[in-house]
Amino acid sequence: MLSNTKAMLSRAQVSKQAVAAFNVYSLETVQAAVSAAEKAGQPVIIALGERYFGTVDVEGFAAMVKAIAAKSGVPVALHLDHAYEKQSVIRAIRSGFTSVMYDGSKFPLEENISITREIVSIAHMVDVAVEAEIGSLARGAFSDEEEGDGTLTDPQSAKQFVEATGVDFLAAAIGTVHGMYTGEPNINIGLLKQIREAVHVPLVLHGGSGTPDEVIRETIRNGICKINVNTEISMAAVSYLKSLHENAKTPHLSDVMSHMQGIMEESMEKFIRLFSE
Repeated sequence: MLSNTKAMLSRAQVSKQAVAAFNVYSLETVQAAVSAAEKAGQPVIIALGERYFGTVDVEGFAAMVKAIAAKSGVPVALHLDHAYEKQSVIRAIRSGFTSVMYDGSKFPLEENISITREIVSIAHMVDVAVEAEIGSLARGAFSDEEEGDGTLTDPQSAKQFVEATGVDFLAAAIGTVHGMYTGEPNINIGLLKQIREAVHVPLVLHGGSGTPDEVIRETIRNGICKINVNTEISMAAVSYLKSLHENAKTPHLSDVMSHMQGIMEESMEKFIRLFSE
């Protein structure tokens, strides 16, 4: 069933769990995410990034997700990830997304507040939840995200931002990266605790790929309610595709897509179960 993202994360906040948000860009990635969630008996968030708008028809994609969600026995939310343009947010809302992320983290705080407040006003008119970001994630290996400067979230700025904008959940930069770590992960749990004390909306962790399991558990214990995962799922699928070159027999595309979906599903299920422990 297609579900309200805000209600989904509010329940996760109460139960001290996190909902997996998987970045998707095709039928197979969507089906893998929903099937993995059904096997784990947990909700899931289907996240389409603005950066994929050039290759994914947004309206057709939304219709596909809603049709798959309608047949699912677990709650499924449809989320716009990392949108930098207001028109992208409006397009997603009109297509039936249940939440949107406006990323104004590159702007000074006051400008980020001003634009995000406008986005919140538009989205809340049709009961669509809004995620925003304070701070910025650096880009690690194998990521297709834009390069960030790695600025960590200031707790008092986060408090000011949430109160001034009315956002429904906040992405906190505490040392994770987009993609895979190129060195030892340095996640600032102490900072997360300060942010949790400063704001009361559900907190979001971007950069779930490659983050050690115990660190993930610790972030959830301290207020993270949504965790974004992209790169590690991509790597599992691409690794399978690379292995096909070692096989002299050329498989049919339908078999390739089916096997790739199964591999992504297995990887996604592990994350879902970890986040809901």
